[in-house]
Amino acid sequence: LGDDVSPSVRTQVSVLASVQPGNGTVVSQFLLEGLADTEELRLVLFAIFLGVYIVAVVGNLGITSLIVLDSRLHTPMYFFLANLSLLDTAYISNTVPQVLAHLLAPIRTIPYWACLTQIFFLHFLAPWECFLLTAMAYDRYAAICQPLHYLVIMGLRTRVGLASLSCLLALVNALTHTILAALLKFCGPHLITHFFCDLPPLLKLSCSSTRANELALFFFSFLVALAPCTLVFISYVHVVAAVLRIRSAEGRRRAFSTCGAHLTMVCIFYLTSVLCYILPSSAYSGLRDRVLSVLYVVLTPMLNPIIYSMRNKEVKRALGKALGKGGT
Repeated sequence: LGDDVSPSVRTQVSVLASVQPGNGTVVSQFLLEGLADTEELRLVLFAIFLGVYIVAVVGNLGITSLIVLDSRLHTPMYFFLANLSLLDTAYISNTVPQVLAHLLAPIRTIPYWACLTQIFFLHFLAPWECFLLTAMAYDRYAAICQPLHYLVIMGLRTRVGLASLSCLLALVNALTHTILAALLKFCGPHLITHFFCDLPPLLKLSCSSTRANELALFFFSFLVALAPCTLVFISYVHVVAAVLRIRSAEGRRRAFSTCGAHLTMVCIFYLTSVLCYILPSSAYSGLRDRVLSVLYVVLTPMLNPIIYSMRNKEVKRALGKALGKGGT
């Protein structure tokens, strides 16, 4: 272990090593470094993460329920928003419950196959959200640039097709990374310098070649991020040009307000996630990646219902109606 590893982690490694196989044998479980060493800080982080998790789950499931129950929200934009909210619920649930358990646990271990399972869902749900955000950009393009044909362009078949294609591409990404990770050999050490299982810190523990894994990470980072970002950029070039042609100042304000929420989510999600995966494992920085991971794995799903919906008059009206406060 390096000198930067805390004494508490050293103790946990020593305890775990007493029941782990020696060098040259297969590691059956890993030790996560976690987020904090002192008990007081862990309790504070537990309260914060629990609060964020509750807000994210209740907010996203609440938005999905409103969209399903209110027929006036059965439009293409809210179809994608409902899918995004369900994705964010699953996305944050893949990591935060385990983080909460480890903040209270004396030893933060995770079995080998549980680690691979977490990696699979991480690399399935995150790219799915990237592609879905791209579909939402196309939806905004159709709504603002082709308003008379919007409902025809974004018909049910188109919406389902875009959502299904997003899912399929994400599944290919997840299967590729998980299968390649499963082929690696881990002979020890078994300390993952992160607070959940992720590929960059896991690759540093392998005692076999990780070249294929790093190439796959690099390739899919561009496929999942660069291609969608390019499509989002092209869509918004047309959107901005169309909005600037609107004579009404109120109309321009409403159009930019709707697009601004989407662009905010795109910037936060894409920038933080790509910075974690586009660099080779040799350039991995535990502290940097933990900070970025908190942003895109924990905070982004919580911000989704706030950024997209809490300032949306239609959602507020639907919420008021659901709470029995009326609404027209």
